[in-house]
Amino acid sequence: MFKISDSFQFLRQNGQCALIPFITAGDPDLATTAKAIKILDKSGADMIELGVPYSDPLADGPTIQAAATRALQKGVKLDDVLAIVKDVIPEIRAPIILFTYYNPILNRGIETFLKQIAAAGVQGLVVPDLPLEEAESLIKPAAEIGIEVILLVAPTSPKDRITAIAKQSQGFIYLVSVTGVTGIRQEVASRVPELLQQMRAVTDKPIGVGFGISAPQQAKQVKEWGADAVIVGSAFVKRLAEGTPDEGLAAIGEFCQSLKVAIS
Repeated sequence: MFKISDSFQFLRQNGQCALIPFITAGDPDLATTAKAIKILDKSGADMIELGVPYSDPLADGPTIQAAATRALQKGVKLDDVLAIVKDVIPEIRAPIILFTYYNPILNRGIETFLKQIAAAGVQGLVVPDLPLEEAESLIKPAAEIGIEVILLVAPTSPKDRITAIAKQSQGFIYLVSVTGVTGIRQEVASRVPELLQQMRAVTDKPIGVGFGISAPQQAKQVKEWGADAVIVGSAFVKRLAEGTPDEGLAAIGEFCQSLKVAIS
């Protein structure tokens, strides 16, 4: 299994755009999550973002919030999520990126948290409410352990802040395409090309675009605008939650393949 930065280097050398699906761990159940990770890996995912259920997910829209609530109601905890990751890692090639909020990290202790996720096989970390001013306290020990901390750029970020974020972000930079929360949208925000251009002027690190991408044609558009990765969340979470677990797994596998074809 490649590191995130190594994966992007390989993809760039081959003129490819990365596909990064997101699912919420424990929804509809942990066994289905393990199967979903393996199916996404076989269906074209270059990396997989795995959301840890959290009681107050400020960056998430109703679809992912509902998934997190269902998982929490079933008693899913971080240790359960890491156990799933550790179990599936030997069977997949796509690096796992853990998506979690800052408070659970602080509660467990930064060093303890990082050692535990690294031991499970996690390669990357996205913390949507991590303030830039506090990022170094997480990035520095993470780098020593081998975890790449990916920082987010908002559509409202000024140039000097974009520059600072780009300098510190590891693996790639996560460009949030809209002001607001995650969710399925009919169109990708028209400011994305401008934002990508601004970011290219200050960094050569890979840039992934997420929030609001929910269809193959949108993924293709984002790739054509110059993104190095397309990140899709709510559309996967919604499909996995519909029908029986087996129907959900079949749906995300088919959807993942359609997205990969669109950006290939």
